[in-house]
Amino acid sequence: MLNLKFVDGLIPVIVQDAKSLDLLMMAYANEEAVRLTRKTGFAHYYSRSRKKLWKKGEESGHFQRVVRILTDCDEDCLLYEVEQTGAACHTGYISCFYRTLDGEVVGSRVFDPEKVYKKPGH
Repeated sequence: MLNLKFVDGLIPVIVQDAKSLDLLMMAYANEEAVRLTRKTGFAHYYSRSRKKLWKKGEESGHFQRVVRILTDCDEDCLLYEVEQTGAACHTGYISCFYRTLDGEVVGSRVFDPEKVYKKPGH
């Protein structure tokens, strides 16, 4: 693995659909999350709010199979190219980038989060 630059133990990860090239989400990973992602082929991240490692889809069933991992020129940001199952966003939208700065919704909601998640606040 290259000499990735983790700030406070974390590195930002941009997630892109490998086929459509749509941007799906942005999250953070620690070294263990990157290692597990490479080992299993499924996206793992580090939750700053819950302070724990998590596998995308572990509660919702909306997994991300990682096709390829790229790093930027400074080696301080990663890009996961994924095959997304269901929606990437915990709010039920395909992408976390589903609204403009003015609040206009421009994305598609594909599930009701209250029916998918056991705990509020995701």
